[in-house]
Amino acid sequence: MTATPNELHEGDMAPDFDLPRSGGGNVRLGDLHGKNVVLYFYPKDDTPGCTKEARSFRDKYARLADANTVVLGISPDSVESHDRFATKYSLPFMLLADSGHKVADEYGSWGEKSFMGKSYNGILRNTFLIAPDGSIKKIWRKVKPEEHVEQVAAALGV
Repeated sequence: MTATPNELHEGDMAPDFDLPRSGGGNVRLGDLHGKNVVLYFYPKDDTPGCTKEARSFRDKYARLADANTVVLGISPDSVESHDRFATKYSLPFMLLADSGHKVADEYGSWGEKSFMGKSYNGILRNTFLIAPDGSIKKIWRKVKPEEHVEQVAAALGV
């Protein structure tokens, strides 16, 4: 089953990517085959909802890692911004810089949003659980940061 951009479904193969990461270097999704990958898209470093979600992943990280799982956060922020955010909140997982939102586009996680009556394009808060074979096991769209990490943990059986 092949998907066109913005039309990914559970069971599709996850689009590969190679992005710069917090702490230096790059991450290529294809290099993570054999592991579960939690790929979560978030709008902006160090904002209330994004911080809440990142801290929740941090607090569950050991249990997720024990389940052969890698957590990757993706936003359009720079690596430098990610480094500050990761340091400030002691985030043990990688944050990836998708400055041109190419990966967000491929995953259907860039689109129209509205705030206080104004429309604009930005990151849609979605999460993808990618199975060890590279297929998309589960998709959560329009995530609520307060409860989301528990949903991911339950899907992984942790």
